[in-house]
Amino acid sequence: MSQVNQESMPKTALSARAIDKMKVGDADKSDIGENSGLRVSCGKTGKKSFFYRYRSPINNQITQIKLGTYPEMSLAEARVELRRLKIERNSGICPKQKMEQARLEAKALVDAQEAFIERITLRDMVEKYLLEVIEDRYVKDLRSGEMKKIDGGRKPKGQAETRRTLYGDAVRVLGNRLAEEVTRKDVVSMIKAIIDRGAKVQAGRVLSELTSAYEYAIGLELFAENFANPALLAKENFKQARVKLTSDKGRRVFSDNDLREVLAWLPGSGFSDKQKSILKLTLWTGCRTGEVCAAEWNDFDLIKKTWHMRASKNETERYVRLSDQCVAFLQELKSGDGRYLFCSGRTGLPILQKTLTETKWRLKNPDKIKNQQFKPEQLWLKSVPDWSPHDLRRTVRTGLSRLGCPSEVAEAVLGHSKKGIEGTYNLHKYEKECLYWLQRWADYLDVLELNTDSVDGSS
Repeated sequence: MSQVNQESMPKTALSARAIDKMKVGDADKSDIGENSGLRVSCGKTGKKSFFYRYRSPINNQITQIKLGTYPEMSLAEARVELRRLKIERNSGICPKQKMEQARLEAKALVDAQEAFIERITLRDMVEKYLLEVIEDRYVKDLRSGEMKKIDGGRKPKGQAETRRTLYGDAVRVLGNRLAEEVTRKDVVSMIKAIIDRGAKVQAGRVLSELTSAYEYAIGLELFAENFANPALLAKENFKQARVKLTSDKGRRVFSDNDLREVLAWLPGSGFSDKQKSILKLTLWTGCRTGEVCAAEWNDFDLIKKTWHMRASKNETERYVRLSDQCVAFLQELKSGDGRYLFCSGRTGLPILQKTLTETKWRLKNPDKIKNQQFKPEQLWLKSVPDWSPHDLRRTVRTGLSRLGCPSEVAEAVLGHSKKGIEGTYNLHKYEKECLYWLQRWADYLDVLELNTDSVDGSS
């Protein structure tokens, strides 16, 4: 057939069937009408590709750009992409030039990231984690121009503790190393050194926080795609070796005999009067010692026998019910117009929880303190195995169960949030039930305290 006859023959639109029949060596096929400019080419390997052939609005030269391969990209999808590119071309944009520019920008971004990776040290990574995840920060509000506070992921005390934990060991030992060059072996060696100095709980905290810092950096794509978190790998090492990085404590509960001895010893102990009161309130209410330390008088209603706890560890406000014994104690304790129940005479702020632990250490280790001021009877009670102030809270929970208190009420006494489906549908606060069982618990403590002479070692 002559060239003239071929050109005079009517053209037909592309079809999937026609594309399927194309073979190596066949001429390109073109679409028609509104899809003109769409072409299909069959390469030497038999792979078929869609192209958009057009005249560039920039230099008026014939240009083509690949849209995709068939059948991964269907004919319908190719036509949709073609129309989008035609809109760009008609607005004066050269699609191929735009694609090349995007490729160059992406390469520049990768190069910049790689350059950053080359200079980021473990110290830099830790600081980024602390400033952007853990600690409070201030940013400028674009509307008002004022500085706006963004709360960090931890409360102020937790923020300070996290920074101290990471800088005390991880940054001190590995801080100047490039973060991507720190290995599993490096982390294992550092954690092992912490364990060897007798601080396995601290070792666990350092490893946990360092793992989180690396995970944050990995999430920001500060490392290569195949980078593995060395702290997470180190965790697996200790897990495989069955090395426990948690405290052996946390399960200490007083027997009745222990309670009798502690109640008899506490009034004459070396704790300050305020510290003794904190421990007593902890034992009556089951609250955390930190919550008792920070308590404010305005939150107490001694007539209704309630303590409105506006902030707790799980960030849920609640009402703590108070026994008659607790109310009488608070009535006697209340004096002056101070804001806090237990404030420091030096700062006027609440007594810090850590002072309880510090005093405990001094009472247990009089030989390590110069100019020891405690009398022998004020020193730590040796007849009761080692205990911490938080053990009082655990003792309250266990004691309530011994008295027959339902588990859901005992959990409400401690302010634990309900889990799972129960937390979604059971919104009852158990306030009346809490008052009943805390009163029974306070009465029980009275009985133990009155029978201090009958201590016989039984629980």
